[in-house]
Amino acid sequence: MCLNAAVFRKLSDLHEAGFSCAGVTLTGATGSVPQEVGAKMVVTESGPAVGTVGGGRVEDAAIRHARKLLAQESPAVFDQVEWNLQRDIGMTCGGVVRMAFEVFRPSASLVVIFGAGHVANALARVLIALDCRILVYDSRSDWLDALPSAPNLEYALVEPLDEAVNRIPDGAFVAVMTQGHRSDMPILARILKTRSFPYLGVIGSPAKAGVLRRELLDAGVVTDLEKAFRCPIGLPIGRNTPEEIAISIAAELLQARDA
Repeated sequence: MCLNAAVFRKLSDLHEAGFSCAGVTLTGATGSVPQEVGAKMVVTESGPAVGTVGGGRVEDAAIRHARKLLAQESPAVFDQVEWNLQRDIGMTCGGVVRMAFEVFRPSASLVVIFGAGHVANALARVLIALDCRILVYDSRSDWLDALPSAPNLEYALVEPLDEAVNRIPDGAFVAVMTQGHRSDMPILARILKTRSFPYLGVIGSPAKAGVLRRELLDAGVVTDLEKAFRCPIGLPIGRNTPEEIAISIAAELLQARDA
């Protein structure tokens, strides 16, 4: 009972903060199963948030199914599955589970930041005060841990970083600001080959933009690279400090949103 109360609180917190999430409930069970009927968990776009529906392979399957629903442009509000644990999941148990998935979609815009360095940290601190959700990806746990704590900010440790590209929901505003152009490049190439977003920007100079466009051509990216992404990013205001660069980027994101 206490665990399910924590699940409901988490659902409420995520919804209020503007994050997409899925509630998963074990609605039925036959035979030998690893959890009781009524067990619940919450899954976000980056993985499990709270609760359990059995652990192990069956929970991994539930998480993957929830994330699949969350990744869809217009996911079903409600879905049900029935899995034979031995045949469908590969477990030695001979039971059958039935699970219900309820998807909650917020109306707030999503800003995805690749990198958790000085400018990204400053940008996150600006954005958490606005009506948006922020999702930060980095391969360095210590930099992620230094991000501000806020109900509308979530982060995930990913290595290599371009593996996170297929996790991003459609319609997100994406800013790439990793440790340098060599780590920015795989992310940018994967996005331009497989995805499309209303805003895609890379931090850097006009010289860096030229290098990126040449390398993208060599990598086989076929698109109008002058219009495919913004680099440099941020409005031409302020000084060259992380805080003022962050303000200029946030202003450009608002401009892109309102356009």
